[in-house]
Amino acid sequence: MELFRNANIDWLGKKWYFLAFSLVFSVSGVISMIAWHGIPLGVDFKGGTQITVHFDTVPNEDHIRAAIDHAGIKDARIQRISGPAGAVVDDVIVSLPQSSATDAAHDQGRAAVEQALTAGYRDSGFTVQQVDIVGPTAGKQLTKQAGFAVLYSLIGMLIYLWFRFELIYGVAAVVAVFHDTLITIGFFSLTNQEITLTVIAAILTLVGYSMNDTIVVFDRIRENLALNRREQLADVVNRSINQTLSRTVIASGLTFLTVLCLYVFGGEVLHGFSFALVVGILIGTYSSIAVAAPMLVAYQDWRAKSGKQAAALPAARARR
Repeated sequence: MELFRNANIDWLGKKWYFLAFSLVFSVSGVISMIAWHGIPLGVDFKGGTQITVHFDTVPNEDHIRAAIDHAGIKDARIQRISGPAGAVVDDVIVSLPQSSATDAAHDQGRAAVEQALTAGYRDSGFTVQQVDIVGPTAGKQLTKQAGFAVLYSLIGMLIYLWFRFELIYGVAAVVAVFHDTLITIGFFSLTNQEITLTVIAAILTLVGYSMNDTIVVFDRIRENLALNRREQLADVVNRSINQTLSRTVIASGLTFLTVLCLYVFGGEVLHGFSFALVVGILIGTYSSIAVAAPMLVAYQDWRAKSGKQAAALPAARARR
């Protein structure tokens, strides 16, 4: 199935628009992570106590926050739980700061929240349904392991692409994936949504998805270079992107619709996971066309202007 027959879009001619788009979202996310919301880590990473409270009627978050503040509980985070398709659910998650992972801390956190709501929340009755506690040591270990997981995946992909194509292809692909990851985390910071273990799983998923999309474009570039070595690289890249455009739109579009349904209808449990994939698939598809491929041309142009020999292109390997 081919949606775009004989497409002739000058993608590289729009590279400055793409650069501006990437800079706006990347810089906005970085500023938010540094000076605004920071990186909103969930209890999985920063440690603390997470208490799920069910109310008899629709809870008023402002009244809950006022009751908890009045009781002297500092730095509590209150999050409303939404049901499938945004349906109203009478549950709230109260996250308390780090504490030691002991039964005493478990009981103290629960008791403090119950006392605060009993004394200061008069809208309806409530029931504490679940209490989860993560110690600071476990949180730091999970943070380190999550960082290493992303780092090792990028290094492994760089080595594979270096072997399969050439080093510049691997560098371009890894830069594009880093770009996707940075913008996705930036969106979490801008919207102040917590990053949990399920979100890290989604980020690792989109790393693989974006890389696969980029390799499809690179492979077509290699095939076209093998057919005509005298053609300008910019023309080859443009034609290769246009030739794979239908495949990219169909594959990414169907995947996007799936994760969008998860985001809309999946409820609170899948909210962070599906949000990361919704953003990541859009940005990952964009970066394969607008970041990774133009980097190849920019690198070759830089070598030509500096009087250096053009980097070896993988088309020569295709003939063996």
